[in-house]
Amino acid sequence: RLIEAQPHRHVLVTHGTDTMVETAAVLASIKDKVIVLTGALNPARFQGSDAVFNIGCAVGAVQSLPDGVYIAMNGRIWNPAHVRKNRDANRFEAV
Repeated sequence: RLIEAQPHRHVLVTHGTDTMVETAAVLASIKDKVIVLTGALNPARFQGSDAVFNIGCAVGAVQSLPDGVYIAMNGRIWNPAHVRKNRDANRFEAV
């Protein structure tokens, strides 16, 4: 409700990766906004974290994509309906 009610069209959400796809599915009903979810497979406090890279990718994505909900992970922009987190490989991949 907070995202839907706020006046800004471009929204970047940092989110835990285990439930990111499910949250994106819920947000898909929001119209007239570009919503990009991102997170880190390795927490930011760990050396070698992917957090900064993913946030940078998400910042670019939220400014350039058409309205809709997206996931920015692993240097790619994903359609939440066609991606899953592969916990064993510690990455997002197409389904």
